[in-house]
Amino acid sequence: MLPLLLLAVWEAGSHSGLVNPQFLPPLEKVGRVAWQEFRSGELPFALATSLKRDLLGFALGASIGIVVGLLLGLSRIADRIFTTWFNGLKQIALLAWIPLISLWFGFDEAAKIVFIALAAAIPVILNTVEGVRSTSTKLLDVGDVFRFSRLQLAWSLYLPAATPSVLTGLHLGLIYAWLATIGAEYFMAAGPGIGGLIISGRERFEMALVMLGIVVVGLVGFAVDRSATLLERRLVKWRTA
Repeated sequence: MLPLLLLAVWEAGSHSGLVNPQFLPPLEKVGRVAWQEFRSGELPFALATSLKRDLLGFALGASIGIVVGLLLGLSRIADRIFTTWFNGLKQIALLAWIPLISLWFGFDEAAKIVFIALAAAIPVILNTVEGVRSTSTKLLDVGDVFRFSRLQLAWSLYLPAATPSVLTGLHLGLIYAWLATIGAEYFMAAGPGIGGLIISGRERFEMALVMLGIVVVGLVGFAVDRSATLLERRLVKWRTA
């Protein structure tokens, strides 16, 4: 009901004169622009480009996050050396890394993917470490009885026990990666993507195009969140078995 109410307020505000239609175009105008962009292929191409960029960055960040999280969770030496530094670095706002990433990786696709990977890796690292450290002592006793090696302990005990926490980190990483995708497209070199679509609308003062981009960002973010939630429930159904 809330989205429908917001759409009704949007439409009423655009037609009543309370809001300048140049700043908040009516829904039918946004719909016409959406149809035009879809027919021309601009909207599907921009969305596909952003999703590809998002998934590449997420895959890189999630892989690094799981490896680093396991290392910090399992190794006391690594924990003593790196955890304090990591806790300090994670307090830095994500957008503050853009100048440094641009300097190291340029202004093209590589820099955007690295920025997205950084956004995705942080929650994955935190949740993986938490999951590993919360492994039940009863499971570790079983590992001692069977004389598991460190590799067997990591693969057969720690990783399965940490799976719910890791999945939560991956869920958050997906959300952060999508937000970082739009941020990278908006603040780095302009190019194809939903962020580029919004920038194009802003520069031409076509607010209908800007609002279309914002709606698409919100819908994709909602779809990503719901899909991750459903997948997470299916994968950890054994917790309530």
